[in-house]
Amino acid sequence: MFELVVYTHFSSAHNLRGYQGKCEELHGHNWKVGVKLGSETLDHLGMVIDFKIIKQKLNEIIQQLDHKYLNHTPPFNDINPSSENIAFYIYQELKKKIDKSRIKLIKVTVWESDDSSASYSEK
Repeated sequence: MFELVVYTHFSSAHNLRGYQGKCEELHGHNWKVGVKLGSETLDHLGMVIDFKIIKQKLNEIIQQLDHKYLNHTPPFNDINPSSENIAFYIYQELKKKIDKSRIKLIKVTVWESDDSSASYSEK
């Protein structure tokens, strides 16, 4: 299988409802997002997908989160904006935007710091 990975970044604030500790308070992160895609075949240009296209689709989702207070941004107004839930949300939204007949969305990873990340994949 061919695989590719793209990265992007966004900044936002959030707090974790019901959490006992500092993260219950309003705080911010400079998030890093990594998306892994795969395909058994390449397109007529010899690519899984053009990096420009997948970055555009990913950034359509990220724009909804960038410089926002996530607790007031759907769907996080109803669920905790944890790293895990953010990874799941980006995965679900990006899955709607890709050609699933040839390309598989393998995994979305979200880093809230250089050494802390959460991922979502369907396995």
